[in-house]
Formats: sequence, structure tokens, C-alpha cells
Amino acid sequence: MDLSIFTYPFMQNAILSAFLGGIACSVIGVFVVLLHMPFIGVCMSHAAFAGALLGLWLGFNPLIGAFIFSLGAAAVVGPLADRGDLNPETSVGVIFSLMLGLAFLFMGLMSGPKSAALELLWGSILTNTRGDIVVLAVVAVLVVGIIFVFYKEIQATVFQRDMARAVGIPATIMLYSILFLMGATITASFSSIGGLLIFSLILNPAAAAYQLTYSMKKMFILAAVFGVLSGWIGLLISYFFNIPSGATIVVTSSVIFLLAVVFSPKRKVKRWEKKPLGENTP
Repeated sequence: MDLSIFTYPFMQNAILSAFLGGIACSVIGVFVVLLHMPFIGVCMSHAAFAGALLGLWLGFNPLIGAFIFSLGAAAVVGPLADRGDLNPETSVGVIFSLMLGLAFLFMGLMSGPKSAALELLWGSILTNTRGDIVVLAVVAVLVVGIIFVFYKEIQATVFQRDMARAVGIPATIMLYSILFLMGATITASFSSIGGLLIFSLILNPAAAAYQLTYSMKKMFILAAVFGVLSGWIGLLISYFFNIPSGATIVVTSSVIFLLAVVFSPKRKVKRWEKKPLGENTP
């Protein structure tokens, strides 16, 4: 193995991006898993993709479009998830279909080659700049900092929203803040992972952590570890085999999830609970 590759600036940037993006995405993913609303992440990632394509079409910074559209989706999804008469997943599905339609519409309206759009689709962590790293660092610090400062309020909002409201916790504001952080995280990680793959890096590490612990604090830590490992291992595999980095990172995170399922202590508990009465012995 040629270790001199780590002395190159582009590889150092990629390693830092994988570290910061892995933490931010996987920590946000904990909320997606615990709220049992994975489709929210899908909706917001496609909203960011549509916004980025709008930026390409009209000639302004795609990340600005991605940020505006993801925050717009969060502003709409929040009330639908919180107070909609329909099942929240149904409401979110309507927004998702709208964003997907807009994404293909903007792509179709673009003149000339679609190479820039394809770069947004798949991402390329190996081309990240110092500016991309600064954005990722700001978002990662913001996500981790807010969770650290408001951990009890967030925990109450996630598990007992009605009780949280009863004791004076602004549960609705906390929920919308989580959605805002999700939009910011998706936008910051856009160039590294790609518009259609970013949701997998949000969900898979958190889902893997959920298989291994009952503690919310440990889940945050494990998800962050799995997210960083997914980024680093996927990055190395993509470099040495010359395959797309974003897709490789997502596949790596999926493998980590499958291993977590295989070794999950919760599987043993479920098997124990299914035994007939009188056979519940370890």
C-alpha cells in the first residue's frame, strides 16, 4: 500500500471531509431513526438536489439553492409531520414527489451537457476544497453543540413530546430545529456524497447504532463512529479500486449496518421473548 497518498492535499481534504461529514450525518440520523420517520430525510435530500439543480440552471451557487430548498422542505414537512390530518409519511411523500419532479424538470431545462448535474447526483469527496471542509466543520460543530447543550430537551421531545410540552419544553421548536439541522447537514455534505446518496449516510450508521444499544447517548456516539468509519473505509476502497467515492461510502455504511444486525443483542432478546411460556431460559 502506497502511504504517500496521504501526503497529497486532495486526500487530506477528503479524509477531513469524511470525518466531519460522517459525524454530522450520522448524528442527525439518530433523530431520523428514533422519530420513525426515515422518509423525511429522503424528502429533504431530494429537495436539496432540486435546489442545487435550480442553481445550475439559473447560474448561481448550487449549494445556495440546495440550502434554500432543504430549509423550505423542512418548513413544510415540520407542520405536516406535527399536525397533519394525513399520516405523516403520506404528507412527506407528497412533498418528496414534488421535489423529485422539480429536480428532473430543472435538469431537463438545463442546456448543454449534464456533467455538472451528474456530479451533484453522485458527489466526489476527492475534489473537496478547504472551503467545503470549513462548511462541514461549522455544521458538525453546530449539530454536536446543540445536542450537547439541549440534550434533555431533545430527549424529551423525541420520546415524550406531549409530556415535554406539559412541562414547558418548546417541543415544536425543538422538532423544527432538528429539521433545520438536517437540512444544513444535507447541504454541507452535498458535494462529498451526492444528492441521491446522502440520505443513506444519514440513516445507515444511526440504524446500525440502534441495533447495538438501548441508550440514546451511546447511540449518538456509536452512530458517529460508524459514520466516520464508513467515510474513511469507503474513501480508501474507492481510491485504490478507482470507483465512485460517494457510492462506495454508502455501500460501506450498509455493510456496517448488516454486521450490526448480525451481532445485535436485541435479536437475542426478541428470540427469548418469542419462546413459549416455561421456556424463557437464557
